[in-house]
Amino acid sequence: MDGLREWGAALDGVRVVGLGESTHGTAEFFRLKHRLVEHLVTEHGFRTFAMEASASAALAVDGYVRRGEGDGAAALAGLGFWTWRTREVLDLVEWLRAYNRGRRSADQVGFVGVDPQRCAASVAHFGERAGVLSVLADAQPGSLPGRGAELAAAARALPVVSGDDQRHARILARAVDVVSAPRPELFRVRDGHMADAVGELIAADPGARIALWAHNGHVAVRGRSLGAQLRERYGSAYYALGLFFGEGAFRARRMWPGPWGPRLKRPSPVAVNRIGPPPPGSLEALLAERGAHVRDLRSAAELWLWEPLPSRSYGAYVSRGVYRRNVTPTVPAEEYDGLAYVPVSTPSVPY
Repeated sequence: MDGLREWGAALDGVRVVGLGESTHGTAEFFRLKHRLVEHLVTEHGFRTFAMEASASAALAVDGYVRRGEGDGAAALAGLGFWTWRTREVLDLVEWLRAYNRGRRSADQVGFVGVDPQRCAASVAHFGERAGVLSVLADAQPGSLPGRGAELAAAARALPVVSGDDQRHARILARAVDVVSAPRPELFRVRDGHMADAVGELIAADPGARIALWAHNGHVAVRGRSLGAQLRERYGSAYYALGLFFGEGAFRARRMWPGPWGPRLKRPSPVAVNRIGPPPPGSLEALLAERGAHVRDLRSAAELWLWEPLPSRSYGAYVSRGVYRRNVTPTVPAEEYDGLAYVPVSTPSVPY
């Protein structure tokens, strides 16, 4: 991709690179991030790959990429997110396994989940001792707003003897916050815990360099996002890279516009969502002038990078019928340290 070497040269002093994506279902984003992770590992010494994925279930993926334990496809599926159960992400997991094979532990790349939700593995760790916390295994974020005090008390009472106990108890305590958070606070609470998880990696290894995979909305330095909180803590040692696309199609669940609550209990099937070229004056239209590329913004001088521009942003769900018109105002140079662009998006491939 055009600009990769120049982009990599701008990472001197960076400890955490947030690798974003404007959809959770674009094959080109996943393949590009695979390439970026390879570059960060082989050229810049990054040894931790962290993902917007289950903190407890990621332990199985780490066991596979480090020691070949179990099956990579099964471990990846165990994360519980349909978004990551794809051929493209599995290819990255298999590359991590191949890279680690034969290397001593200190030189291997570890796999870490930073999201406390989907914590069935942590519930299973405590077994019957988990008690009422067993509800956390399948609970959706924000789905138990009236049980926060009860569940928090149960989390504090967990028997903690070993380091594994401490790790799983911490995940469950964070999961309590996420499932009991009121809707207006949910994004801040979840991103705050993901930032804490990254902070623990750095505290455990002051020399750690971390490639962090998440949505643009999380890695961007905006509001109380994961990226904003990492910027507060680590300054310029945190680098946010936003990924954008021109036209094509991507995978996401479709829902009717309005409150999410009832629909999350009955999720719609994952669908292929098509979209045409970006409108004139949008961030994507300006990026399209250069074709496929990645670029650093910390040394960029174009004035439009400091202007609010409409851009596209889709998560695991899209609003049926109107998603094509949805845009988010973005000031590129304030919210990101770098940008990457792919002209055409095709749907990620499930396995």
